[in-house]
Amino acid sequence: MIRYIIKRCLQMIPTVGGVILITFVLFNMVGGSPASMTLGKHVSPKALEEFDEQRGFNKPLLFGWWAKTRAMENLRFDRALGPWRNVPGTAHAGASGRDPGRLILEGNNLYSVPLAFPLLPETRYELAIVYRLAAGGDAEFLTRATTKIDDAEMVERRRIPIPCSPQWTTLRLPVPAGSGSMSLMFKVKDKPLEIRSLSLRRRGTHPLDSQLVFYLRQIARLDFGVSSSMNQPVSRLLRQGILPSLALTIPILLVELIVSIGLALVCAFYRNAFIDRFFVVLSVALMSINYLVWIVAGQYLLAYRLHWFPLWGFESWRFLVLPVAIGVVSGLGANVRFYRTIMLDEMYRDYVRTAFAKGVSRSGVLFRHVLKNAMIPIITNVVIALPFLYTGSLLLESFFGIPGLGYLSVNALNSADIDVVRAVVLIGSILFVAANLVADICYALVDPRVKLE
Repeated sequence: MIRYIIKRCLQMIPTVGGVILITFVLFNMVGGSPASMTLGKHVSPKALEEFDEQRGFNKPLLFGWWAKTRAMENLRFDRALGPWRNVPGTAHAGASGRDPGRLILEGNNLYSVPLAFPLLPETRYELAIVYRLAAGGDAEFLTRATTKIDDAEMVERRRIPIPCSPQWTTLRLPVPAGSGSMSLMFKVKDKPLEIRSLSLRRRGTHPLDSQLVFYLRQIARLDFGVSSSMNQPVSRLLRQGILPSLALTIPILLVELIVSIGLALVCAFYRNAFIDRFFVVLSVALMSINYLVWIVAGQYLLAYRLHWFPLWGFESWRFLVLPVAIGVVSGLGANVRFYRTIMLDEMYRDYVRTAFAKGVSRSGVLFRHVLKNAMIPIITNVVIALPFLYTGSLLLESFFGIPGLGYLSVNALNSADIDVVRAVVLIGSILFVAANLVADICYALVDPRVKLE
């Protein structure tokens, strides 16, 4: 068995890797900007950049040297100047025919590039421009790094000439890494410098300094980031929420399993009799009532009106009795019908008729033969539910104030707390993969026909 477990664990590695890759795609590629979703669109670009810096979202997606920076958004001057409208001496020419809209920097002037916040020190950038400069024009790109040493201020300037080009040309202008604040400027003489678009990129430390590598390193360290709404490590929040969730979900699973199997055996024992039909009708009725109705009715009648149970909180076992009872009742109907179908399917097999022919009692056939042979689908149904023990019950925990992972997940969804949501989804998915290994082992334990090879 140990050899089989090791073999299955090795076979699960590609599956777990696929789960990690899918969560990366969903949260880093598909959902848009996590910083804007969490902080909102009206916060400062610097706050968004700090959010991305802390979580690695400001790096290249998979690999590469260059990544976007919020210090300056990609600018196209098709219709307006954007942040350049506050720079004195600039003009705008709207698109007409084949001539696109453009920013015009008149001659004999010095223009500072408007940045949302100062560039990071010791970091290299690159400014890409699509420009046009008539023959005889004179333009330069200037960088000025200001460093304070004690009470003295040291300024380092660099100039890059911009060659004349009567046609639209793309030019990449390097911005050296300075130890202090950096300013970017254009100096224009004689002929005007026309610019169609501008984009600023930040250079990484190496090509593999990407969002994917950052994410994989986090997982390897079991570091799931920091909750933006609670300002606490996500791993700590998960540890705090796991015990309340398990205290709720494990009793629901065990009680529901025992009661539903017992009622299914009763239905099989008295099949087509009144008690069988009664439980079938009752199961359909329980399935027809919405889960939320059970919660609201239980809270109002049993907790608020009759005061039989506490209404809110998680202080002792008494606070769990009502949510556990609601969880059991709400899922009982579907389980009874499922297990009843399994038991009746086994009741019509040849070995059951043989057992009856040998004089075995009906109860002996049910408990010694039918139940044992029905364990494979029962185990499958239980194993599918095991990963959800970890994630908790979203509605029950939210309505009864149980500080478990379900309550944590609901709050994270409402506040767009991307790190918490991603951690819960990732761990739940990995547990679901691991549950398949548990199911195979249980199959071999309950059915001698199943061999672990």
